[in-house]
Amino acid sequence: MFTGIVEELGTVESLDLLEGDAARLTIRGPKVTGDAGHGDSISVNGCCLTVVGTGDGTFTADVMRETLKRTSLGSVEKGSTVNLERAVQAHARLGGHIVQGHVDGTGTIASREPAEHWEVVRIAAPPEILRYVAEKGSIAVDGVSLTVTDVDDSTGTFGISLIPTTLELTVLGRNKIGDTVNLEVDVIAKYVERLLVAGGK
Repeated sequence: MFTGIVEELGTVESLDLLEGDAARLTIRGPKVTGDAGHGDSISVNGCCLTVVGTGDGTFTADVMRETLKRTSLGSVEKGSTVNLERAVQAHARLGGHIVQGHVDGTGTIASREPAEHWEVVRIAAPPEILRYVAEKGSIAVDGVSLTVTDVDDSTGTFGISLIPTTLELTVLGRNKIGDTVNLEVDVIAKYVERLLVAGGK
């Protein structure tokens, strides 16, 4: 489990396609690899990956082809910058919200409007994602815990406001209009829906 508070910007060292339905991703991130061991979980742009090896400031994870197809990890290449976060420890503060690292789908940066103290970003999301997005609710965008400022069902978009720290310390400060981002909705919304559906049977 993660909190959506990015610890470090990492750099993709390599993405190697393997035989079968897998790939091997190696990322440089000295901070998150400082205490990483085999089997540990690290969030990469919001995708929970399992460490299978570590090197000098790098870690390697096996990624299923399905994950590459369904998330923005399929478009990373050598030199790409990614958000990194280690799994939360039980005694740590939960600075963001409960993030599982299970990407629900992808969205697209629809617009960016710089302001004096923050930047307003609109993200286009498919209906099956947007149904779970609520004004003032939480959402993880490329693994970053953010508060939804508004939802516009007519345009299929929602808004988020990015403060200077978020713009500086995460890939969201580098994303351009049209870029694909990973989205994970608040798991509580999915459980509530499931209970209502199951309870109505």
